[in-house]
Amino acid sequence: MKTKEFSFDLPEELIAQTPVQRRGTDRLLLLDRRNGSWADKRMEDFPSLIEEHALLVVNDSKVRKARVYGESEHGGLVEFLFLEELEDGGWTAMVSKSKKQRPGKRFTFSDASGTSSWEAEITGIGEQGERIVRFNQPINESFFDRCGHVPLPPYIKRDDTFEDENRYQTVYAAHSGSVAAPTAGLHFTAPIMENMKERGIELAAITLHVGPGTFLPVRSEFLEDHVMHYERYTITEPVARAVTAAKRDGRPVVAVGTTSVRTLEAAWDRERNMLPAIESKTNLFIRPPYDFAVVDRLLTNFHTPESTLLVLVSTFASRQLILDAYQHAVQERYRFFSYGDAMYII
Repeated sequence: MKTKEFSFDLPEELIAQTPVQRRGTDRLLLLDRRNGSWADKRMEDFPSLIEEHALLVVNDSKVRKARVYGESEHGGLVEFLFLEELEDGGWTAMVSKSKKQRPGKRFTFSDASGTSSWEAEITGIGEQGERIVRFNQPINESFFDRCGHVPLPPYIKRDDTFEDENRYQTVYAAHSGSVAAPTAGLHFTAPIMENMKERGIELAAITLHVGPGTFLPVRSEFLEDHVMHYERYTITEPVARAVTAAKRDGRPVVAVGTTSVRTLEAAWDRERNMLPAIESKTNLFIRPPYDFAVVDRLLTNFHTPESTLLVLVSTFASRQLILDAYQHAVQERYRFFSYGDAMYII
């Protein structure tokens, strides 16, 4: 299929630049893929829209303050988006003005107070253009907390603020490692989560650390030619048992976000008809035609044109239905992308 088949017109003013004032008050478009209908709801309605015996699967990855500015030997500032730590202690990073950032270049990273600094050198270039960075001392989450910025996506045209440290993070975030939020989860509040538990909805958390691929458009003319970045995920034994039992019993599995979908579908053992407990990585690109083995319902945000995320939800519901629903969302002035409104596909 051609990538341009997954395009749509979006007024720039509908791209949400900030979250709604109060978490959990976003709008929610309910989309029924069985009969092609939709209805305008609110996120507060979400618990009542889920079957009481369903299993809700969320991604509990935590956004790392992975955008850090380093000062070059010549005094210029260069932006680093740190992706993941290598086994030998080095880090992979996407770097601004990348053609100039060659192996051998050195940088100084300082905290906000200017009292502490770290020296680093670019020592190599990865297969997809990422830089290999090595520090003069081991770094951990404290380094990112002290030196980093919230890695807001490029379509948010402002600097990050203190508010983003809370709002660009799900209320159930637990394991640091993502460079972008699993945004469907941003709509949840503690009361909404408690409401679902009271209704008997089972909750389970997988972990997939969101990588830079979430920012990148599909640049190839045909979907078949696009290669996804690998992302690491973890499924624990209790979660594996819960998902396997739900599928065995015929209970709906509700995925919160495309990251949960990709993790469940990538890990599912189709031969044994079960979900294993596993730590692995995936570059699964869900595109037509695809037979979903695990996910029955999907809560998701509104996605960018010609993106792998839009292709995924179009595969789940059908391309034309999604594009029609998006046209309705534009007409009704829904807010789009990371800080925008939500869609629940049943």
